Amino acid sequence: MKKAVLITGASAGFGKATAHKLLDSGHWTVYAGARRVERMEDLGAKGAHVLKLDVTQDTDLQTAANTMVEAEGRIDALLANAGYGSYGMIESVPLEEIEYQYNVNVFGVARCLKAVLPQMRKQRSGRIVITESIVSHISTLGLGWYASTKHALRGMSIALRQEVRDLGIEVVAVEPGGVDTDFDEVAFERLKAVEHPRDYQRLVDDFYAYMVNAYSKAPGPESTAEAMVKALTADKPRFVYKTTADAKLGPAVVGMVPDATYDKMILSAVRKAGEKARK
Repeated sequence: MKKAVLITGASAGFGKATAHKLLDSGHWTVYAGARRVERMEDLGAKGAHVLKLDVTQDTDLQTAANTMVEAEGRIDALLANAGYGSYGMIESVPLEEIEYQYNVNVFGVARCLKAVLPQMRKQRSGRIVITESIVSHISTLGLGWYASTKHALRGMSIALRQEVRDLGIEVVAVEPGGVDTDFDEVAFERLKAVEHPRDYQRLVDDFYAYMVNAYSKAPGPESTAEAMVKALTADKPRFVYKTTADAKLGPAVVGMVPDATYDKMILSAVRKAGEKARK
């Protein structure tokens, strides 16, 4: 019998790639949710149940969970993947943007959990996979608000893992580093839209150059999608899957150096990138 999974953020990037892999396996019934339904036509053509789903709307998540229970009788897994990056200096990012980023990245996951956990508790089984990030552990200038949402997810997922362990429900985190998807395009658009005081502008320009260079060398989504499939299907999944070299090494390196040294390392790298871009 096929297992049923709900994937949020399935219109692009990791969510779409993982949905394709699960459909190709023939072992999963995939409920693919996203705001942009037209971008999931390829998933629908493969047999996925395509749902218009906005994680900022309670009713969308509850409707998705109810649909799965009515059709399948159960919810075997959730891939809480919907999220986006928004860059800018802490002082400069408008409060409305900060609130929206939390509404999507943090409260969106909360809505997913509240929608699926009652059924998973009832059936005494289920697996929840949450897309976190390298910035669940570290942060840098320009990433502060985005990193804070991922820090929040990591703290929440650890607690949830302990709370539902004895109920037959497993919680797994996936932590990619920099990956070449459309994520960076959205993040850069948000950065350009922020009005920064002149005091920050040089640093903003340097940060932009640094991030553009980093993403130009970033791997594609394949390794992260493969890790998500493992997180959903392994008999005994790891608690955390770190999916890129920077995700594996970055937090370890940061943990070995004093805070002052870390700050100098980041500022130096960012400024060098800016100087190189201006030549």
